[in-house]
Amino acid sequence: MTESITPVPPGPSVPRPTADTGGTSRSVAGMDEIRLARIALTWLVEPGNRAVFRLVGQFGPVDALRRLCAGDVTDQRLRTTVAARLAAGDPWQVAGTAAEVTERLGARLVTPEDNEWPAQVGHLERLTLAHAERRVDQETAPPLCLWVRGGWDLGEALERSVAVVGSRAATAYGQHVATGIGYGLADRGWTVVSGGAFGVDAAAHRGALNAGGRTVAVLACGVDRPYPVGNTALFDRIAEAGLLISEWLPGADPLRPRFLIRNRVIAAATAGTVLVEAAARSGATQTLRRALALNRPSMVVPGPVTSAMSVGAHELLREHPSARLVTGVPHILEEVGRIGADLAPPARGPARPEDDLDDESVLVLESAPRRGALGPEVLAARAGLDLRTALRKLSMLEQLGLLVRRDDGYALPEPGRRPAPGVPG
Repeated sequence: MTESITPVPPGPSVPRPTADTGGTSRSVAGMDEIRLARIALTWLVEPGNRAVFRLVGQFGPVDALRRLCAGDVTDQRLRTTVAARLAAGDPWQVAGTAAEVTERLGARLVTPEDNEWPAQVGHLERLTLAHAERRVDQETAPPLCLWVRGGWDLGEALERSVAVVGSRAATAYGQHVATGIGYGLADRGWTVVSGGAFGVDAAAHRGALNAGGRTVAVLACGVDRPYPVGNTALFDRIAEAGLLISEWLPGADPLRPRFLIRNRVIAAATAGTVLVEAAARSGATQTLRRALALNRPSMVVPGPVTSAMSVGAHELLREHPSARLVTGVPHILEEVGRIGADLAPPARGPARPEDDLDDESVLVLESAPRRGALGPEVLAARAGLDLRTALRKLSMLEQLGLLVRRDDGYALPEPGRRPAPGVPG
């Protein structure tokens, strides 16, 4: 049900930014009024708010901001939130300062009006989570704007991308698997997306970077706030070879609820999500639940049943039939790649010469004694074949190096001395 909103006549009810040059463009740091309004709205109300998203869709960012500041919305909780924020500052001034800081950082603001906006995040408009009681599970609307650090076109980088997420307290197994997946995906031209955290996230990012590929870190704080600080060098590498993106203004703190808010963007921006390791209460499982709700390919790497880091991942496999078990990059590409073109090869052991034998040849080979030798007549009888057929099969098995002809009959080759396939014994 849409909100009933009374039209507000135009007027300077909210202070507007002024042009640096005294002109009429109402811009700050090269940003127009619409972009500044999107920044102000993101500061005024935490990202993902559905009421704000609907306001922007109905009236545009500038009028939506003016209505919010005037208290002209029916949602009491939203009015209370906005009033509290307005007590902390003027949203237009905050937006202007953020625009200047963004420019100094060498970052940029990307909005839905831009060509590089990733259109797939708009699918969040229909995201509905079952049993959503917490606010972060209810407020899952698309972003109003994104801050970006890095030279790649945002839409291009995310067009062929896979999210790899998992536990911060990853085991050596989890880090090994995440590194291999990150490397393999990047090596095949896919962008690896994760959250920049310790453990699985960092391993996936490093795997992609080591392959010379692209990786994107979606942050729960400002793009100028490396968090965790221990990954500062990693974030610098990502900004050079890939992208750092965030919904929050530069300088924003990594507050706990923001990680869950951020996870919806990871799920929506990518072609599929892979969960490598997750404990029972891991936030990484929430990313996969959002991917499942969006009907995106949702994959889980199995772990040791004795590990606490496997509990959350395994429970998701049990609860959601649409979640797929994957063990490596070929399985992942089969889920997110082109239909019929990116199929994973069937799992097989090492090829052996006897794999291609016909049934009669197998009978003859299995009839050979473990020790000693037997003549053709005895082998034919043991195999239940006529002598002529047995002789033909014995000759072929000898050529393949699977049997050796001796003075007293045919025998298995000595261990470690089997001739190469196709070479007579």
